[in-house]
Amino acid sequence: MGMALSHTHPGAQEAQPVTVLGLESSCDDSAAAILRLNPDGSTQVLAERVVNQNSDHAPFGGVVPEIAARSHAERMDHLAREVMEEAGLGFDALDAIAATAGPGLIGGVMAALMTAKGLALGSGKPLIAVNHLEGHALSPRLVEPLPFPWLLLLVSGGHTQLLSVDGVGQMTRLGSTIDDAAGEAFDKSAKVLGLGFPGGPALEKLAAKVTDPSRFPLPRMLAHDKSCNFSFAGLKTAVKRSFDALESPDDTDKADLAAAAQSAIAAHLAERTGRALDMYAEQNPQGRVLVAAGGVAANRAVRDTLVKEAEARGFRTLFPPLKYCTDNAAMIALAGAERLRLGITDDLTVPARARWPLDYGAASDDPLLGSGKKGPKA
Repeated sequence: MGMALSHTHPGAQEAQPVTVLGLESSCDDSAAAILRLNPDGSTQVLAERVVNQNSDHAPFGGVVPEIAARSHAERMDHLAREVMEEAGLGFDALDAIAATAGPGLIGGVMAALMTAKGLALGSGKPLIAVNHLEGHALSPRLVEPLPFPWLLLLVSGGHTQLLSVDGVGQMTRLGSTIDDAAGEAFDKSAKVLGLGFPGGPALEKLAAKVTDPSRFPLPRMLAHDKSCNFSFAGLKTAVKRSFDALESPDDTDKADLAAAAQSAIAAHLAERTGRALDMYAEQNPQGRVLVAAGGVAANRAVRDTLVKEAEARGFRTLFPPLKYCTDNAAMIALAGAERLRLGITDDLTVPARARWPLDYGAASDDPLLGSGKKGPKA
């Protein structure tokens, strides 16, 4: 479901390249990029910048929204200028300016969107409000002009969803987490083990030193549930209980528990994705591609289990490069270019949104994570 203030204009720009400046600030990475979408669907990233805030949030063991928002506000206009200079382009060479308009930490989302609004107003270029999740959904097209449809596992610190990607703005939810995201399970497990922030990569590194992979039997989540939904809250609790039960945990203890947590997360993702692959194949016999995007898709154990599930069913697995798995502005510029090519733009009054489901109908009818005045969460 698109923004209420979006406009579709006749005469899509399919016969010529489309060049878009994209801005991203939905969590703790400030990013800007300039991308050119060619008529054949191929892309060129002409310039890109990503600045993380890891050192700002490390003392707190997680992202602090107020700190993130302030950092984004201080950086966004500078990053936009830097990519313009790197690409050697002026505003006259741009066809539009795109920015993440949600979902995410609302203070952060506002930084990119307000910067984009100012640039669009000053340059007279169209504004395109992009759903951050659609950026991830379309990110494989940064690698190749992948034809629709495909099955997407969107797996990050804030989101764990399975979606059929049928086109720009056309996504159908097959499954979603009913509590926490997989990335949060990685980060909170790492925090229990005292590994610092960001926790996911640190836990993966420690898990590689495992001596006894079966030492800590962690629970299988949603063992009797036959849907494609996920749950990670119980696993986080089980990891903490296992760690607290150790009298004087040493590095070997921590490595074995890290490996157990990683294996349990990967197995749960693979099981539910396998089920979704079966459902998807019945409806889309030709679109046999599984795309895994989001920061957790960079984890090697997760990748290996997903590849096995996909290959067993005759699916090709596509992982965007690491820099496009995590939050970035190239995917936002691409989503903006895809929308512009279809003639879709937004008013300068378009709002920032903390919640913005890709499949709004499913999220409204079956809000797995609840709903409220701001809309459904999932």
